[in-house]
Amino acid sequence: MCQKVYALSICCILLLGLVSSHSYAPDLDLFQSENTTAQQVWVDSVFNNLTFEERLGQLFMVAAYSNKGKDHQEEISQLIQRENLGGLIFFQGGPVRQAHLTNEYQKLAKTPLFIAMDAEWGLGMRLDSVLRFPKQMTLGAAKDEVLVYHMGREIARQFQEMGMHINFAPVVDVNSDPDNPVIGYRSFGEEKQLVSRKSLAYMQGLQDHGVIANAKHFPGHGNTNSDSHYTTPVIMSSKEKIVDIDLYPYREMIDKGLMSVMVAHLHIPSLGSEDKLPTTLSPKVVTGLLREEMNFQGLIFTDALNMKGVSDLYKPGEVDLLALLAGNDILLYAEDVPKSKKLILEAVEQGKISKEEIDQRVRKVLNAKYWAGLHQPQQINPQKLVERLSNFGTKALIEQLYASSITVLNNQDEAIPVRHLDMGQMASLTLGGKGETFKSFLDKYAAFTHYTLRSNSNRDNYAAMEANLKDYNTIVVGVMGMTNNSRRNFGLNEEEIAFINRLQETHQVITVVFGNAYSAAKFREQKNLLLVYEENEFTESLAPQVIFGGRPGTGKLPISLDQGWVLGHGIQTATLDRLAYSTPEAQNMDSRELLKIDRLMEKAIADKATPGGTVLVAKNGSVVLEKSYGHYDYSERQAVTENTLYDLASLTKVMATTQAIMFLEGRGFIDLDEKLETYLPALAGSNKADIRIRDILTHEAGLLPYIPHFTQTLEGSEWKREYYSRSNQPPFTLPVADGVFAHHSLPDSLWKWTVESDLRYKGSKSRGYSYRYSDVGMYLLHRLIETMVNQPMNEFLEQQFYSPLGMNHFGFLPLQKFDPRQIAPTEDDRLFRKTLVHGYVHDPGAALYGGVAGHAGLFGTANDLAKLMQMMLQGGKYGAVEILDQETIDKFTSKQSFKSRRALGWDKPDPEKDKGPTGNLAPPSTFGHTGFTGTAAWADPENQLIYIFLSNRVHPDAGNNRLLRDNVRSDIQDIVYKSLKTQILLAEK
Repeated sequence: MCQKVYALSICCILLLGLVSSHSYAPDLDLFQSENTTAQQVWVDSVFNNLTFEERLGQLFMVAAYSNKGKDHQEEISQLIQRENLGGLIFFQGGPVRQAHLTNEYQKLAKTPLFIAMDAEWGLGMRLDSVLRFPKQMTLGAAKDEVLVYHMGREIARQFQEMGMHINFAPVVDVNSDPDNPVIGYRSFGEEKQLVSRKSLAYMQGLQDHGVIANAKHFPGHGNTNSDSHYTTPVIMSSKEKIVDIDLYPYREMIDKGLMSVMVAHLHIPSLGSEDKLPTTLSPKVVTGLLREEMNFQGLIFTDALNMKGVSDLYKPGEVDLLALLAGNDILLYAEDVPKSKKLILEAVEQGKISKEEIDQRVRKVLNAKYWAGLHQPQQINPQKLVERLSNFGTKALIEQLYASSITVLNNQDEAIPVRHLDMGQMASLTLGGKGETFKSFLDKYAAFTHYTLRSNSNRDNYAAMEANLKDYNTIVVGVMGMTNNSRRNFGLNEEEIAFINRLQETHQVITVVFGNAYSAAKFREQKNLLLVYEENEFTESLAPQVIFGGRPGTGKLPISLDQGWVLGHGIQTATLDRLAYSTPEAQNMDSRELLKIDRLMEKAIADKATPGGTVLVAKNGSVVLEKSYGHYDYSERQAVTENTLYDLASLTKVMATTQAIMFLEGRGFIDLDEKLETYLPALAGSNKADIRIRDILTHEAGLLPYIPHFTQTLEGSEWKREYYSRSNQPPFTLPVADGVFAHHSLPDSLWKWTVESDLRYKGSKSRGYSYRYSDVGMYLLHRLIETMVNQPMNEFLEQQFYSPLGMNHFGFLPLQKFDPRQIAPTEDDRLFRKTLVHGYVHDPGAALYGGVAGHAGLFGTANDLAKLMQMMLQGGKYGAVEILDQETIDKFTSKQSFKSRRALGWDKPDPEKDKGPTGNLAPPSTFGHTGFTGTAAWADPENQLIYIFLSNRVHPDAGNNRLLRDNVRSDIQDIVYKSLKTQILLAEK
């Protein structure tokens, strides 16, 4: 019985194939080049140089791998030479290996080979060492198509680097069935217009840049609940519904010049397919519907002919013949080319298909090859190929694609973005994965304690975790390690979901789902929910940025979910003008130029200018470079990281003292032109009484540059016994180094010695004092600030500045808050403290002042420094707080005097000096400061640019001035400016 059905089906399809061939007349304009004469000459030459059997080979594309051995390579080589194959579809392997193989195979080919790949999310879908683009449903959540077009363009560039010509993408299936096991996240979504817009953008990105796009899986694989790799899916939809929904994207794309289509292995009775004749083998579908009704004149590919959807029905060779007779142009993943060609030749002899029909298809293939550039020599350069494939622009684009897709599904508590960072305790909890990148980016915004629950946790584990979390008011949950298998609950444990639901009864919970769109339905009870669609380094870094307002949440659901989240649902969340984390190219900077910083830092470390350091660059509110170099010391036992705290030295003058003065002046509590005794009556009668605050800030107050207070506590090179002890016992309770304790009254002594210090000689004809940089004025301003705010300056700054800004790795007295292993050591102090200074302020005066002083004492990371500098660039606003106002910032950061380059507290570029405090390219608007320990922080309002340099160049010897002598900090700053010359990444096409 089965044999009779088989025979009848073959007869019917052969008859239909024979009839349809008479009306087949392909329109070759689709592949027409600008030079039509040259194209025709090349096509005719190639065509006429082939025998008919050789021409048949152009209709076959076989599978090739670059991760298989010599036997596979030899098999492919033999097929190319003996059968004159039309092309290869590459699967798994590596880019360099594939490049060498492609070069070899093209040399063997009499007719240049089409090289293709199933690369829906780029080469990384198949090849190692290449970045992957987002999957299509992730892209379906993005609000526009521009980025998808640029993705197509970038994938086309990668293809051309690899000598490839056809990408079997995009998937244009409208995913109507949520349980679809084979399409799902490979689709742009469930709505035909959405799928059409995204598919068209992807297609145009490819074809506008020389790569043939392929729309698949015709006539629509989105409404299936089985996988054609393993069986023949059956779709019972009416033809009207299929035409309306599934074929809609194809019509739109065909109208805009779609060059190729892949036909799926489906059984769709309403379109005329039969049990033994799935759509790939159906003349009614391939020729009748696609070619004639829809007037598609491009290349028609079968889906892989080794898939069970057809291979269970027919043997290799037989299935190829049926596919050809149905109207397909290229037989993909043919498993037995010699047998197929033999059966096709027999069919020609029997009059089942004509030579003319086949020759027309061969000419179409050759015209497409000419359009794709195969008339020119095909040679791939394997040198630095991996670097060329995934370049800096590639990474920037991928980041933008993921960022645009992040979807806020619930925000009932208005918890996203988190507004106040200093209002409570925060914890993170990761389920099903480690989430190290996720955790590290949460740490960039707030102080987190991190917890992890294993996927196989039991009731006791959950109870213990609830106990661990009881004292936190905000918990960010990352759900990781998910699968795309809806039938297995996406790899989720129902107990995990119940646990998260319980947590939000007593805590504010923000849940991030690192899984596909359909999995979000499992978290419908979550009050604050982000969907990021995929789990990788990009999404793990981006989710915290949305949570804390570094970036907006703009994504929209590309599907509908049963709890009322309809297609297009997504809550737009705003930025809070907190720092984001991006790439140089995304901010119109050149990563290649910035790489020169590596060489400068490596040389500085090799020359022992500093044992290590960190460089940070931010542009337009986004950190585009944050990199650490070297080690804590020259023993190289501990590497510097982004979390390493450095002694900031004189950066304290602007990051602490000047900030507080700006705060007081901006609110009218002090007048810069008032004398010090107005605010510090105890100075009356001293030589400091008449000094104006303004003159201290511009270093024109006549104060001595530096007073070595510590020398008054020494007898020769030895400590005076009344001042120091090795043990912490009264009255020696002031720690100044590890195992060194000073008399608790020394801060008062330092203040007395400061007030009694001499002023510089003014000169009889002088109008005020000349400029002379001084630490001494900051002692005075420190006392003024504490008098005005009626609390210690470090506490005031923590409350008003550092904590609201989320500067959690920053402040005075670091050993009270941080592990010593986080802090870089400074000098091996042989003169004063007789020990290595580690975790204590390097400056001796600041140390004797208790570690909190107006001129030194701050420790911090580059990231936290950048937050404060970004607040300055944003007119005093950052996050949900407004600390300063624009008028005050403009006043304090503007040049103040004809006597020097200085602003009020802040330093400025020196136009008279080559390599002054800044690089030569910093514009006059730039403001910042440097520090004795080898630090610098600069902000440029004109270019919205921040540059931070941190090091411990004073280790082990403060006399080491190579960093300054070699202009390391200023040369790096000039590199940053030279990197600003790139073209806009997303220019209009």
